Amino acid sequence: MTAHHAEQDGQRAAGDDRLRAADEDRQWVADRLRAALDQGRLRLAEYDERLALAYQAQTYAELNLLLDDLPPSIVGGTVAVAQPHPPAPAATPAKPPAKANEPVRGLPMALIILWIIWGGVVGINIVVWLLVVAGNGHWVYPWPAWVAGPSGIALFTVTVGVQEIRRSRRRR
Repeated sequence: MTAHHAEQDGQRAAGDDRLRAADEDRQWVADRLRAALDQGRLRLAEYDERLALAYQAQTYAELNLLLDDLPPSIVGGTVAVAQPHPPAPAATPAKPPAKANEPVRGLPMALIILWIIWGGVVGINIVVWLLVVAGNGHWVYPWPAWVAGPSGIALFTVTVGVQEIRRSRRRR
């Protein structure tokens, strides 16, 4: 039973280290050990040794011993002991607001890419049209407008809608 599960049912106490652990508990401890290795809190040899012991552990006490010297931020509590209060959610750093002279920064990357593709396609069509006009020596119907117009209007509409949705979410 992980600390999360212990919090949910509220029936586990500190003396429950003698209870048998499940595969889910062993995996939970293995994940915490991997995080400690990634942060440099454990050497590779220590990690290997503790990981082997975690998968051999039969009780919560055996699993808790593997995490005792690691900070709670890595461990997330002990395996069998419920935390008195759920941890507060980590504050996400606020993104700096887009400046008025930088409208592109406020757009999602997908929309920026779509606008770049639209501009490239329209640009190629205009170049081809100009080459046709120059090659014929006389005026040719400006057909690139049919490429640029409808798709540009659709993309503009989607962009305005996405920006409005994002503004309304920020207000909440």
